[in-house]
Amino acid sequence: MKFLNSTLAGTIALAGLAVPAFAADCPIKVGVLHSLSGTMAISETTLKDTMLMLIEQQNAKGGVLGCELEAVVVDPASDWPLFAEKARELLSVHEVDVIFGNWTSVSRKSVLPVIEELNGLLFYPVQYEGEESSKNVFYTGAAPNQQAIPATDYFIDELGVEKFALLGTDYVYPRTTNNILASYLKSKGVSDDDIFVNYTPFGHSDWSKIVADVVALGADGKKVGVISTINGDANIGFYKELAAAGISADDIPVVAFSVGEEELSGLDTSNLVGHLAAWNYFQSAEAEANTAFIDAWKIKMGAERVTNDPMEAHYIGFNMWVNAATAAGSIDVDAVRASMYGQEFPNLTGGTAVMLPNHHLAKPVLIGEIQADGQFDIISQTTEVPGDAWTDFLPESAVLMSDWKDLGCGMYNTETKTCVQILSNY
Repeated sequence: MKFLNSTLAGTIALAGLAVPAFAADCPIKVGVLHSLSGTMAISETTLKDTMLMLIEQQNAKGGVLGCELEAVVVDPASDWPLFAEKARELLSVHEVDVIFGNWTSVSRKSVLPVIEELNGLLFYPVQYEGEESSKNVFYTGAAPNQQAIPATDYFIDELGVEKFALLGTDYVYPRTTNNILASYLKSKGVSDDDIFVNYTPFGHSDWSKIVADVVALGADGKKVGVISTINGDANIGFYKELAAAGISADDIPVVAFSVGEEELSGLDTSNLVGHLAAWNYFQSAEAEANTAFIDAWKIKMGAERVTNDPMEAHYIGFNMWVNAATAAGSIDVDAVRASMYGQEFPNLTGGTAVMLPNHHLAKPVLIGEIQADGQFDIISQTTEVPGDAWTDFLPESAVLMSDWKDLGCGMYNTETKTCVQILSNY
């Protein structure tokens, strides 16, 4: 992985040390930037609820630096330009001290110029395509090397998949991830003819032709697998069409990167048993911390509510922010950022998440198999894998690394030993 091998410092233990006097007004405002309406509400509403629970729990512990936390919730309504407007509103009007939010990469790309201009701080909790490193963002979801690459290896090594259908929603995360995967597959000896790529709009509902095309891919008898970067409520139609076509996981396995317990809670999962998802967390993980988290969630939200991976990412990111602010004795963005490096916090699967100098976490990679009850049977789990901001499988990125702690650079060229100007693609 391309981050500096500097000593990790500033762990949770710092939270117990004396801190300088707090110099900001109470309450401390926490921005919550998640879609509560539109195509992404199926996934993001739960993350808003998660943040409200975490803030309530922290206030019950006495808040942060003697101040109560106040949630400021806005609804960008699955409208990508509106995300930027709402981020500006949070920072300029409400004067929040930190933002937890976004799901899609296109929404994050929309927000980036705003938080960089205003020196805001965003904790982004969802798996993404990498190829980005901002000093104003901590990426608590998975990078491709913590989800997409291991899932592809599982398809090849464990399931014997020879042909790959890369199906995604038409925006930056699926397109970039699939570019990485196509390059990776070719490095593994898979030919162009054995890779089928298709993109559909947000909210796409008619999957009959696409599913038929996937089935046709296996006409030569080779094993076909689907790698899905389909997002939002389009997943409902996709899985329904698979079931209608009589396709089981034994016939054509699907591994999804944006389908978790929350998305499955709205589906008839009886015909989806055996299909897969790759995340860093599943509700079914057996760990004391996870049991406590699930119990608190169900007491707060109801017995029918489920937990999922981006919730855990918010759980880790929020608690790291609390500990970093406590260690810094301030909620100032620059002070908190400096205190974030090396922060450790127990994850919900029994290990420890560590914040790296590249603003990514070291996290385990889990592959789960869908069960009839909408939960996942964890069939593969690694130790903590350090997140990589820049992939090894695109030539222009392979020479890059990110280190904000010691180099103060998100695009450091390891060949020229220079800091590259961040390329604006948003």
